[in-house]
Amino acid sequence: MDLFSIRTPDALTPLAEKMRPQNLKDFLGQTLLIKKNSWLLKAIEQDQCPSLILWGPPGSGKTTLARVISHQTSKEFIQLNAIATGAKELKEVCEAAKSRRRMYQKGTILFVDEIHRLNKAQQDVFLPFLESGDITLIGATTENPSFEVNSALLSRSRVIIFEKHTEETLKQLIDKAFLGEAAAFHLSEDAKSYLVEISDGDARRLLNRVEELLKFLKLNPEQVIDRAFLKETLGTLSLYHDKKGDQHYDLISAFIKCLRGSDPDAGLYYLARLLETGEDPKFVARRLVILASEDIGNAEPRALEIALNGFRAVEVIGLPECAINLAQVVVFLACCPKSNASYMGLKKAQAEVRSSGNLEIPKDIRNAPTQFMKNIGYGADYNYAHEGQRGWMPQQFLPDAIQNTQFYTSKGIGFEKKMKEYLNWLKGVSTETDK
Repeated sequence: MDLFSIRTPDALTPLAEKMRPQNLKDFLGQTLLIKKNSWLLKAIEQDQCPSLILWGPPGSGKTTLARVISHQTSKEFIQLNAIATGAKELKEVCEAAKSRRRMYQKGTILFVDEIHRLNKAQQDVFLPFLESGDITLIGATTENPSFEVNSALLSRSRVIIFEKHTEETLKQLIDKAFLGEAAAFHLSEDAKSYLVEISDGDARRLLNRVEELLKFLKLNPEQVIDRAFLKETLGTLSLYHDKKGDQHYDLISAFIKCLRGSDPDAGLYYLARLLETGEDPKFVARRLVILASEDIGNAEPRALEIALNGFRAVEVIGLPECAINLAQVVVFLACCPKSNASYMGLKKAQAEVRSSGNLEIPKDIRNAPTQFMKNIGYGADYNYAHEGQRGWMPQQFLPDAIQNTQFYTSKGIGFEKKMKEYLNWLKGVSTETDK
């Protein structure tokens, strides 16, 4: 049961709630999770469900599966929403479950929706009651549990991953919603497809749109239902994006990796998704400036300049027009030759510094502003590079302990290849350029 349940008049109950299945037979979607002979299906049917973390996008069936479990189990089923629950209330519920088990030998399933909203201290409340078997915890979350759920809870639970509903499943929901008094209204396949498109795999969002449509049709039964009408009445797809959530990091990761992989089409696609979901264009521009040095470097020296100009354009122009500037930068960076030689060289140098510490700098390249410092050898035997025949003279610059260490390794791409050849030429090493 719901701990704070109040019977809602049927007329006021949302369509999505009315249509929520009460048993596994009517459960739609997530066929891989509850397919015949799956461990989860058997566990639910045999009332042996372990503690679960249900992770998936909105409207994918997490709460619905928990409700199905509530009808299948002989245990007490209590539902809480993390947004409206504090540590004190959680402890009271768990203590009641402990007493119930001691006095009546009856277990308790505690379902916590939006469990990622609980902080660490609140989540820790569950641990002793899970350890003693007083509760079975089922938590639902749209956020990656490896970030948002305590590792101690994760180790005592099984994570169940939900996917977005398929087009087929959503069309089945539409057909079920149009049964009964709505059967008189005809909905074309194209109209169904549009409803599916603007739902983005979210069954709750779909049924909310269908409910809006049914209310309109009851007042306007002669209305022709086609794509154009639905677009005008229900609007278009609204993309969701939590700037601190998993979706944010997945999008920016895909964006950077496709540019590194020299795919301008994917770059433009992910740029469009980032901007459509409301991402700050300055954040995108900053990431492009980083990529210009990290992944392109001196293979194309203009990349950093163009990325910086793109950032300035974003600051000066702003949305929506600065999207054009970002698109130009994205395409250029995607099409550039790639090299991470400078970046990897820096990482090697940083690792060496952290490992070897403050190695002695060779005396001949130390600063010697006073006579005393000159007398003890600072600056002695320094070879002034410009006096060399080619503007270069041999000199040991690294400390003695690492004097032969190489941090920068060119892969011979574009400008970097020419730069490497020039350095070899300075040192008198024969190269293809000399021939």
